[in-house]
Amino acid sequence: MTVSEPVPLVFVPADGAVREAVTKVGGQPVWLEGPQWPLSRRTGRPMEFLGQFALEGGRLACLFMSGGGHVDGTWEPEGGENALVIQPGGRIPEFVTVERRAQGPSAGPDHLPRHIGLPQHSGAEEDRRPWQFLGGPGIEPHWLQGDETPGDGWRLVVQLDSGELPFGVDFGDGGVGYAFLSPDGKEGRFLWQCT
Repeated sequence: MTVSEPVPLVFVPADGAVREAVTKVGGQPVWLEGPQWPLSRRTGRPMEFLGQFALEGGRLACLFMSGGGHVDGTWEPEGGENALVIQPGGRIPEFVTVERRAQGPSAGPDHLPRHIGLPQHSGAEEDRRPWQFLGGPGIEPHWLQGDETPGDGWRLVVQLDSGELPFGVDFGDGGVGYAFLSPDGKEGRFLWQCT
C-alpha cells in the first residue's frame, strides 16, 4: 500500500444543526439504524458525543467518550470509556454497553470540517506534519508516543488534535485522539495519547 500525505483540517461552526450523514464534530449523531448510545462502564451514564465521520458506502463512524469530569481510562481502546459506533451494519464490541437513546450529551454545537494548507514554517519534518486530519486508504497516523494501532489491517478513520478542536476534550496534556476501523469494517476503536 502506498502511504498518502494527510490533509490537515479544522472544524468551523455550522449554520445550524447538521442532520445529514456527513463528517462533523459536536451536535447530535445522525443514526442510520436504531440509536446505539454508549454508556460509561464506570458510571453507567451516557458518554459524550464528540463527532461522526463519513466512511465509504454511505456509512458513519460515531465517536463517544465519557466526560463530565475526569473518568479514568478514556485513553484505552477497550476500556469501556469510549466507543466508535459504526452504522449501518456495524457491531458493538463486547466491552461497550449501549442504550436506545437518540440524543444525549454533546461536546458542543455542530462544526463542519474545512481543509487547510500545511504549515509553511521551516524546521524539522515533525514540525510540519498535521496533527488533525481524516484517515483513509494509505493514510497513516502521526503518533505522539508510539504506534498503538489496534491490530493488523485496522485503518485510521480520523486523528483529532485536542488543541485544534472547537470545544474542550480531555485527551490529557496536549493530547491527540486516534479512531480506527476494523479490517472487516464493522467495529471501531478509539484511543488517545498525550505529551
